[in-house]
Amino acid sequence: MEETIKVSGLSKSYAGNQIIKNLTFAVKAGEVYGLLGANGAGKTTTIECMLGTRKADTGSVSILGLDPWRNRKQLFEQVGVQFQEASYSDKIKVKELCEETACLYRSVANYGELLRRFDLWEKKDSFVNELSGGQKQRLFIVLALLPDPKVVFLDELTTGLDTKARRSVWKSLITLKEKGLTIFLSSHFMDEVETLCDTIAILKEGNFIFTGTVQEAIDRSPHDSLEEAYLWFTGEEEMDNE
Repeated sequence: MEETIKVSGLSKSYAGNQIIKNLTFAVKAGEVYGLLGANGAGKTTTIECMLGTRKADTGSVSILGLDPWRNRKQLFEQVGVQFQEASYSDKIKVKELCEETACLYRSVANYGELLRRFDLWEKKDSFVNELSGGQKQRLFIVLALLPDPKVVFLDELTTGLDTKARRSVWKSLITLKEKGLTIFLSSHFMDEVETLCDTIAILKEGNFIFTGTVQEAIDRSPHDSLEEAYLWFTGEEEMDNE
């Protein structure tokens, strides 16, 4: 299967502190790739360096055959991004934000259909600052999907959502995956990872300590659930027992 994302030797340091260290991996077309790790493990830095929104110290990245630094405009016509933290003007309505975002791209998905899919159509005339935290999170996912991307990056995509909303988002993403969308996501929720991810990578102190399938992670640990296996790999299991 074709590799949509290729990362080789990716490293980044801040003030002499190495955040990610020589990361090398690939993501296949139509795959959901999950990046796991505790806060501070380097997940967001990895995504930012992959996208070129933060300059890596060393390494190379190819997404859809394009370099994020040299081919930024061409790449972002085909890539959607939802960051964990995003801010917009208090005086803009949901539909206005969708329309303004759509103007940035030559080819876009129907924002009305996306708002309906993520249960936001009734909020189209509301100001963004009037939305609940969960509604904002779903809106950020809609904006990431507006360019009708081939690849989408989702950073903690269901943080702040209730159980029903999370499952609705999962269902929508599974449908998009079945249509060929490649999804790279970071998450703290093991049920989400088990539902969505074909491959997972666990980061600890900037290094991969595991890559493979969910079942392989469980099989390589002394446990029978992903959550317990994850805690075992990261060493958080010992911390919980102290």
